[in-house]
Amino acid sequence: AAELEAAQRGALPEGWDDLKAFTAQDGPLATRAAGHKVLNQLATRIPWLTGGAADLASSTKALVDDGGDFERDQAGGRNVHWGIREHVMCAASSGMALHGGIRPFASSFFIFTDYARPAIRLAALMELPVIYLMSHDSIGLGEDGPTHQPVEHLASLRAMPNMCVIRPADANETVHAWRAALLRTEGPTMLVLSRQKLPVLDRTGLGDPEGVLRGAYVLAPEQGERPDLILIASGSEVHLAAGARQRLADRHGIDARVVSMPSWELFRAQAESYRHQVLPPEVRARLAVEAGSPQGWCEWVGDAGRVIGITRFGASAPGPENFAHYGFTEDHVVDQARALLGR
Repeated sequence: AAELEAAQRGALPEGWDDLKAFTAQDGPLATRAAGHKVLNQLATRIPWLTGGAADLASSTKALVDDGGDFERDQAGGRNVHWGIREHVMCAASSGMALHGGIRPFASSFFIFTDYARPAIRLAALMELPVIYLMSHDSIGLGEDGPTHQPVEHLASLRAMPNMCVIRPADANETVHAWRAALLRTEGPTMLVLSRQKLPVLDRTGLGDPEGVLRGAYVLAPEQGERPDLILIASGSEVHLAAGARQRLADRHGIDARVVSMPSWELFRAQAESYRHQVLPPEVRARLAVEAGSPQGWCEWVGDAGRVIGITRFGASAPGPENFAHYGFTEDHVVDQARALLGR
């Protein structure tokens, strides 16, 4: 009875977020795969966490292992196989959230939010705590080509009121992205996850991934009293920024700070003092790196900053080739940083 009442209230059980951290030895690991591992830890603690994917569970990894399938004669199954019905999946997930007693998640490729957009928008309008697990987050997905490669989607969904978009950089950021999604009840939250494998960052000397809960945090600090430059990135591009920071220091004597910014919405909600701690107003040289539309990044880089983004559709090629073709390389980040500083 207590469990049922907690589920109906939308409460979380004691100890629900006692989650296993990943180590560098666990990687490289796609954030969709890390998300699967986190989901299954959470599913053992939150019995009413239920959902499924629009015919893509094997790709998005949105499956509760041993959770059973929801069917006509098996109402206790925790995996809903929606078929290729993205709009229906998201609309029904909103219905589950409205009913109460279930914390629903819905999953597909990030590009297919286009099919579900009316239902997603209504979830945001109604402030429903649906969790969307969207993988294949960028041109890095590779050979499926421009029809499947999101470009404008991050910008579009960030523009939606009450929506919270989180794009984690590695497995440990994914842990805290899940925590943020479950703690958030004033609207839907969308985790945007990678298809390609990413290193699990060795956190020695780096910022705590719990900073995801605040939207952005200093991943790698400057060595001096004040950085020459701030590199800001989300998702897989955080690794590029970190590598470029080291090259800037070693080869050009430029002291850069790296900020991981998985969620604009969570960061925007922080106190001004924290936001200025992460992005000091006096440091105007800022370079954002994200494999998506640069629209909106001016809020964080300002008039004196630059953005490495994408303003055209993707291409059918392996992910690493796509990234190189579109300028998402450490060399290009270094070149843009030096040009920004006039050095």
